[in-house]
Amino acid sequence: MSINSILSSAMSGLAASQAGMQTVSTNIANVNTPGYARQKLAQSASVAGGNVNGVVVGEPARVADKFLENAVYSRAGTAGRTEAAANYLDRLQSLLGAPDSASGLAARLTAISSSVSEIAGLQGSAEAIAQFTGTVSDTIDTLSGLQNDVAGLQADVESEVSDTVGRVNVLLAKIHDLNGEVSRLQGLGLTTSGPSDERMSALEELSGLVDVSVREQPDGRVTIDTASGQVLLDKRLRQLSYATGGATAQATYAAIDIRFANADGSTGASTGEKIDSTAVGGKLGGLLDMRDRVLPNFSEQLGQLFTGLAETLNKVANEGTTMPPPQTLTGQANGLAGTDRLGFTGKATFAVVASDGTLVATTTVDFDALGPDATVDDAVAAINGGLSPAGSASFADGVLSIAAASSANGVAVAQDADTPSDRAGVGFSQFFGLNNLIRSDDSALAPSGFTESDPLGFGDGETAQIVLRDASGKVLASQTLTGATGATWGNAIDQLNAGSLGSFGTFALDDRGRVAFSAKTAAAGSTISIPADSTDRYGTGLSFSALSGLTGAASGLGSAAVPATILNATTGLPLARLQLDAAVGEKAIGAGDIRGANAFVDALAASTDFGKDGRATVAMFANRLLGTAGSQASLAQTAADDASARLSDTVDRRDSYSGVNIDEELAQMVVLQNSYSASARVMTTASQMYDTLLNML
Repeated sequence: MSINSILSSAMSGLAASQAGMQTVSTNIANVNTPGYARQKLAQSASVAGGNVNGVVVGEPARVADKFLENAVYSRAGTAGRTEAAANYLDRLQSLLGAPDSASGLAARLTAISSSVSEIAGLQGSAEAIAQFTGTVSDTIDTLSGLQNDVAGLQADVESEVSDTVGRVNVLLAKIHDLNGEVSRLQGLGLTTSGPSDERMSALEELSGLVDVSVREQPDGRVTIDTASGQVLLDKRLRQLSYATGGATAQATYAAIDIRFANADGSTGASTGEKIDSTAVGGKLGGLLDMRDRVLPNFSEQLGQLFTGLAETLNKVANEGTTMPPPQTLTGQANGLAGTDRLGFTGKATFAVVASDGTLVATTTVDFDALGPDATVDDAVAAINGGLSPAGSASFADGVLSIAAASSANGVAVAQDADTPSDRAGVGFSQFFGLNNLIRSDDSALAPSGFTESDPLGFGDGETAQIVLRDASGKVLASQTLTGATGATWGNAIDQLNAGSLGSFGTFALDDRGRVAFSAKTAAAGSTISIPADSTDRYGTGLSFSALSGLTGAASGLGSAAVPATILNATTGLPLARLQLDAAVGEKAIGAGDIRGANAFVDALAASTDFGKDGRATVAMFANRLLGTAGSQASLAQTAADDASARLSDTVDRRDSYSGVNIDEELAQMVVLQNSYSASARVMTTASQMYDTLLNML
């Protein structure tokens, strides 16, 4: 080996040591930089003419394990989803209050039973009655407040969905730009460590927002797909386009459209792919699940609970009367017109009673005797025929009223003891809402009792949009029910079964006139919602949503209240019972009659028909609802903690492989210092050899 070769090798050694020191110093400087992967200098022996001649120094290479990085992306998606669910379920749980809270829903319902028991124990004292009616009113306010709070929570989720979509777009654009930089540097043979580290950090954040699949290409770029298969990034950038609901609670929301990005960064043509379900994963998937499934289902169950409570209390109230009875009993709309089929069996007694409880006039209407073709107008005529001239009944705009002719008298209605009147499981007075303890402007608070042959009653152009979602909240089908003159409820059921919804289940009227949906096995766990409804049956103000019973969201809770005549006067609560065997001129209502108090207690302890949710007592249904919410919150928090721990473990394993270890870098520095010194010593020796050779000449 010549002296020149020795000098060349030594100089390459010095350069390699300097480059190594530069790499080590860069690693040490970034020891606390998040997402930084340590660099390692690439070196190889220099070979010329078959002989090794020094060392060749390449570009610093990024030390990273792609499998560990992909594991972080996968677990970040799970952590993002579970954290979003845990946060909002915890907020929902806080709205419900602690189980032992005196102002909580469970405590309110318990207070109804205990306060009505006190009425009997205190012989109908005014204080006990006021306590009971006030508790019922407070419970309605609590239910309504909860429903509004859940709607507010849903609006918060919608706002966060919009923010998350915006952040996803920022990260996709950043990764797209870094892709170009990595590809350019790799093509030039230069190190890609800087932009690769930035890209990895952006990918980690993106994977927490959306569950993604990341694949590295030969040119250094990465492609990104969602867990549900939509392409988010290849050589062409895509952006998410979302028409936000404006941070408001809605029955349905627009899907997130995936669009190509133009050169100026604006959104261009649609790719034809959409994100419309929780399958997208990550934080966005968790938010969509809360917004489209969890919170709407809870709100719907609140409506079902209110429906059961109202039907239970109104049943007892309508079987009783006040003392003295009111001059006029005015019901509320139930969707029927005067020409509609009456549909009642059994008997009901209508009476005019003096203020002291003396019977003035009475008539018992046998609905079976009126015949199966009898109409509501026929029933009104029968009441008038029996009470005239002491009293009269009228039916206008879907509302039944019965009034005494004299202001000194009042009216009362009672069920026959042996064959009580019945339509859809409720009595005549309750069906028409004549003596309701709870009233609502948006619901009859009683099942309709319609059969397939009854007129539908919706005019031409009136429509109701019905949406079916699967167990994950994804829209399976949406169909518009259209009203038509002369159509029947059977026609409406056929229309639903023949449409897109019919592919996933079957619609039918149950024995109480409610529209029931039986999902096929493939659509098990699906839910129905009615986001838009312009129908109005015969101008009564009741829509398909209110009459069908398909969803508890149309329960009428929003406008529900205890009437002021009951809330402000303790004599307004119908606790007395009409004596059916009393003759005209005899006492038909006793002054101290409070038999209705015990009837309230018995009714609250009995099971109620909650339709698709089966039968249960009101308290049992409420406990099941609150228990489910608490269980979901607890499980979600556990899942979030587990996912966070798994993510931290994966990040630690990734960083232990690619992160900077100070001890290792210091040891490498000592090696490089020694290498540098050795190369310098070789150069000194070679220089001395040159000097010796020159002196010899």
